[in-house]
Amino acid sequence: MKTYACIMAGGSGERFWPLSRIARPKHLVPLLSEATLLEETVRRVEQALPGDHIFVLTNAAQIEGCRAVLPWLKPRQFIAEPAKRDTAPACALGTALVRALDPEAVVVFLPADALIRDAATFAQQLKQASKLAAKHETIVTFGIRPTHASTRFGYLQAGAALPESNATCPLFHVERFVEKPDAARAETYLKSGNYFWNAGIFLWKTGTFLREAKRSQPELARFIEDFPKDNADAYIAEHFHALPKNSVDYAIMEKAGRVTVAEARFDWDDIGSWTALPAHLLRDEHGNTLRGAVVVHDAQDNIAIATKRLIALCGVRDLIVIETGDAILVCHRDAAEQIKHLQPKLPNEVR
Repeated sequence: MKTYACIMAGGSGERFWPLSRIARPKHLVPLLSEATLLEETVRRVEQALPGDHIFVLTNAAQIEGCRAVLPWLKPRQFIAEPAKRDTAPACALGTALVRALDPEAVVVFLPADALIRDAATFAQQLKQASKLAAKHETIVTFGIRPTHASTRFGYLQAGAALPESNATCPLFHVERFVEKPDAARAETYLKSGNYFWNAGIFLWKTGTFLREAKRSQPELARFIEDFPKDNADAYIAEHFHALPKNSVDYAIMEKAGRVTVAEARFDWDDIGSWTALPAHLLRDEHGNTLRGAVVVHDAQDNIAIATKRLIALCGVRDLIVIETGDAILVCHRDAAEQIKHLQPKLPNEVR
């Protein structure tokens, strides 16, 4: 049984503007270390799979940026989606690519921008989940045990444990997927003890996904079945844009006949906005997270990143201040999720 990985690296990273741009979004920016999140994701997957079993699914605007940070991968391992169609078509494309190589293979889909420090445990659980997906022809997803009542993540409800479940990789039947909840419902999920955050990491045999697509998304199934072994670029260019725009959660996962959740034993953070940084970067004695040329006086709990010019903070708190060569963001921490709404108001040259 062979396993391949498709890393979904086409996101826009709008919440990380102005450091993140259309052609260079957050997974191509060294946010937390000298390496980009995409580089770290590929290195992590390489601990579980051969390097030539990895594909990077991106778009035309970002493909050169992806190649630049992953120079050891071959050109054929980068696939530019010709249209933005969300994660269900992306999963159909990746499944079709792998099926053309090996119809019996397992394929894992994972986002390019998640932060996982414990690469060894991740690799170990990925191998175990791959075996389960191959043996039982079930869709496997990774769930994160909630640490607080978050309203930012989708959840899934776990049922009975599987016989294959063990201490290093607990496995449960998935009862249902649920959308991002309000605060009260999130608190209920947290207290119940049988809900997980949906990490957006999925595994399946190519035939398993095709079977589920035939049941609920026949257009995706036809795209996979008609996918050629040769001249795939022309086929993708002609047919991908016509696929229905939908997330894989809605299109496949919520309707699938059998889904298993593997409880993650590794750390995980989706790094969804600027406010995620303080948990992973050093803070000064006043709670400020600072990078670059930043000076502070009587300032508390701020996030400031300078790339070209000096930032000086005086008598302020709970601000996000990001400076680049052509733009400056000043935002209250409570409004971090709203930064994406700036995009349509920005000049094209700084998007």
